[in-house]
Amino acid sequence: MKSIITKEILEKTIRLRHSLHRYPELSGHERDTAARIKSFLTEQKPDQVIEGLGGYGIAAVFDSGKEGPVVLLRCDLDGLPIEEVNTFPYRSQHQGVSHKCGHDGHMAILAGLSMILRDHKPGRGRLVLLFQPEEETGQGAAKVINDTKFRQIRPDYAFALHNLPGFSKNTVIMKEGPFAAASRGLIAQLQGRSSHAAHPEQGASPVHMMCELINELMKVPQNTGLFRDFALLTIIHARLGEVAFGTNPGKALVMATLRTFLNDDMKILDEQARAVALSLAKKHGIEINTSYAEEFPATVNHPRASGIVKNAIERSHAASLMINEPFRWSEDFGHFTGLTQGALFGLGAGEKHPSLHNHDYDFPDEIIETGIAMFYHIADQLLNLHKNV
Repeated sequence: MKSIITKEILEKTIRLRHSLHRYPELSGHERDTAARIKSFLTEQKPDQVIEGLGGYGIAAVFDSGKEGPVVLLRCDLDGLPIEEVNTFPYRSQHQGVSHKCGHDGHMAILAGLSMILRDHKPGRGRLVLLFQPEEETGQGAAKVINDTKFRQIRPDYAFALHNLPGFSKNTVIMKEGPFAAASRGLIAQLQGRSSHAAHPEQGASPVHMMCELINELMKVPQNTGLFRDFALLTIIHARLGEVAFGTNPGKALVMATLRTFLNDDMKILDEQARAVALSLAKKHGIEINTSYAEEFPATVNHPRASGIVKNAIERSHAASLMINEPFRWSEDFGHFTGLTQGALFGLGAGEKHPSLHNHDYDFPDEIIETGIAMFYHIADQLLNLHKNV
């Protein structure tokens, strides 16, 4: 494998990573990022490039022309609304936007693999490298899958990785079954009737309902008999009226994030939370409207796909760690594991590395080679990659 991932490939991959880091774009606005990726991929002469997938998504297809499975390897395009504080030469040039989740590194890994695929094509089936938009908002995967152009892909297998600070560099973190939690943002808008602050009795302030709602929502996950596994509800925002000392407020807003390891438990948690909200609205005579934001299904690794990842670990001679409990964070790759046989695995970024979304985070270039090797050996098991002759 060392002879395939050459020094030249690594150096070119790292240069691309630094370029992507300099020009990050937010979810849904990844136009220039996709253009840079397209330019890079075109040099590797894939059999097909599909653009505009679910927005600015782009896929490179390496086709053997023979029967066999379709294997999708996915990375993410978008950055975050976080100001760069690092001072290295490739620091973000876009004020208030930076790659603080490592998506620049994820893209670089797949791009590095594309350089190998130029000379090592699948012996059967098709290999698809997908650069997906809007992962951070939880909308991108669903948009890609629902795009009519995705019908050209229809994967039999799907794989992705995510770098993980807090774990030793180049260690592959794996778990069969639930790997990352389902989550969704619940928004409850309360509407009463405002009045003068001197005469609160003439209005209908939602203040009492708001306070009771916050307390009761947090109690829902404590009813453990309702759930098969982990459930959590976190109040993340609340607002009562506006700052006006002469006004008794008539509206309020409560937001909460719901998390579970199982999709079935998410359905139960959501139903119970909304039931509490509706019951309190009736009790207090307040109108309520509920909606959702940033919905992520649980990422559940398929047994067959998990076995392929484990074999890739052995073939790559990588260090590994099999975890017992899923991660509480969410990843919209869960849409792909719900669609086909798929697996998401972690790649250690360093035990003392700054955490994801921290303002001083930067993807470590030292783990790129292991990422490329893992994806190569995953694809090789299913598609028999071979050197062109």
